[in-house]
Amino acid sequence: MNNIDVQHINKSYGGVSALRDISLEIKPGELFGLIGPDGAGKTSLFRILTTLLLADSGSATVCGLDVTRDYKEIRHCVGYMPGRFSLYQDLTVEENLKFFATVFNTTIKENYGLIRDIYVQIEPFKNRRAGKLSGGMKQKLALSCALIHRPEVLFLDEPTTGVDPVSRVEFWNMLDRLKNEGITILVSTPYMDEASRCDRIALMRSGECLSVNTPEGIRSTYTRPLYAVHGSFMYKLLIDLRSYPDTYSCYAFGDSHHLALKDGKNDIVGLEKFIREKGYTDVTLELIRPSIEDCFMAL
Repeated sequence: MNNIDVQHINKSYGGVSALRDISLEIKPGELFGLIGPDGAGKTSLFRILTTLLLADSGSATVCGLDVTRDYKEIRHCVGYMPGRFSLYQDLTVEENLKFFATVFNTTIKENYGLIRDIYVQIEPFKNRRAGKLSGGMKQKLALSCALIHRPEVLFLDEPTTGVDPVSRVEFWNMLDRLKNEGITILVSTPYMDEASRCDRIALMRSGECLSVNTPEGIRSTYTRPLYAVHGSFMYKLLIDLRSYPDTYSCYAFGDSHHLALKDGKNDIVGLEKFIREKGYTDVTLELIRPSIEDCFMAL
């Protein structure tokens, strides 16, 4: 049985569609990612699955329980870490943990083994008010509170947004350890590079699910030749590359442009000749493997 089963969920706000016919199945113990930009519908779906919001149509179950009919039971078997820090900022680290443990009729000691690796990092600040913590420490405290009752399913809504790169890596390492504990994890993120840390991902845009697959499976669907292009006068180069007859798409990607050619078009000699005729002398072309972001852009 799937830990999460979503069938044809739709949700609108004031006539604006936030979710359009979303269907997903997430297996027990899976680390599943919702990948997409702001406005993709990730938070709306999280709120429906955690019983904080009603869908306009469709159905969903979490841990075999209906999100509408069995909302009280669901709230005891899930942990939810929203995108914005939502703990009590005037309470200390330890007071927040004790409060959430009490809400779920448990104690910090009872499930200490689950949060130990996280708690040892925030314990030196246990008497500091939550509102005075750094972004990374707030994140670790929020995750500890979401885990304090040992949930079957953990929902993490953009947990690494605004967090420094080191804390991001640490956080994903923590998720790997939690997955080994048998907890099903559903995480949303706008960062495409985090997709590779998931077992499977759903690429979302404007309330729609564009593709559901493993990260490797999504990459394998990209069949066009793709080049990373470097050179001077990058903005002018972007415009010129888009005018090349065999260009399928070209967009800025970090310090390079990613140029995709049309199906069956891989005339590198013709492309180099075109670039020289435009007056460029220092442009380099490198055939590359598509990233998740390249696949998202193509979709």
